[in-house]
Amino acid sequence: MNISTFLPLWLIFCSLLAYFIPHAFTSIQGLTEFCLGLIFFLMGMSLSTEQLLKVVKQPKNAFIGFLLKWTLTVSVSLVIAFLFMNKLPEIAAGIILAGTVPSGTSANLYTFIAGGEVAVSLTMATLDTVVSPLLTPTLMQITVGQIIPIDFWSLFFNIFVVVFVPLFLGLLMQWVLPKIVGKVKPHTSIFSQLALFVIVLAVVSKAQPTLQENVSFLPLIFIAVAIQVVVPMIAGYMIARKLLRIEIEHAIAIGFHTGICNTALSATLATEHLTSLAAVPSVANMIVNLTVGAIVAKYFEQNYLNKKVSNSESIE
Repeated sequence: MNISTFLPLWLIFCSLLAYFIPHAFTSIQGLTEFCLGLIFFLMGMSLSTEQLLKVVKQPKNAFIGFLLKWTLTVSVSLVIAFLFMNKLPEIAAGIILAGTVPSGTSANLYTFIAGGEVAVSLTMATLDTVVSPLLTPTLMQITVGQIIPIDFWSLFFNIFVVVFVPLFLGLLMQWVLPKIVGKVKPHTSIFSQLALFVIVLAVVSKAQPTLQENVSFLPLIFIAVAIQVVVPMIAGYMIARKLLRIEIEHAIAIGFHTGICNTALSATLATEHLTSLAAVPSVANMIVNLTVGAIVAKYFEQNYLNKKVSNSESIE
């Protein structure tokens, strides 16, 4: 049995632990960006030449998922923000920011657990990484720039340093130190999951005073972010699988990509560039998307991946 077996419960446990005893995690509150960078670094190390070539030969599905994320997810986030929070501009800004950052690193992890096409997931994440330094600040400036000032270049360089640099350092490691990468690669999943736990503990404990101060808004915020996660995830998968007839492995990757945004990153950005209240939707979204994503990943693992493995063994 590994950590992923009860990953949703572990994530909920970490969230509750960080909320009720935040002082216990003061020392790790500054590690959020490091852990985000570590996950992107591990992602870069896991990209193999064979995976890249496979997607290069058939890039259509990756671009479909990429386009769905930046249209479907953003549109749902905008509707929710202005429908639920039209009288609470800071929370509305936080919801929009949570839906306009790159896809969450856990989307790649959950795609792997669920038996989806990891190469497509990583390619979509890479495309997100390339465009997000421009799209995220631009979308925020267009939608909420008049409510809360957005520093374009500061936001741009923050995403560049946290996301872009570690990803390509991971790729560089494969070329420079292939033997070391070969030893580490089998353990990247467990390292990524441990990094997720640290992120949850750090973000929730740091945001605890704000969460407690705005506890009356939390039920509404959690309803809003649950819709923000579940609707794009289901719609992304169904559009890919049922409407476009994309193979299930790729549809799984697209579903996670559209449903899970990098809300640990958006929480950091909201705290630094907006207000602490604007970070609350990101923290709530992170708890929801990690938990829902883990549940969906386990569902596909049990109902698709395990059956696929059993059928392959029976044929052999």
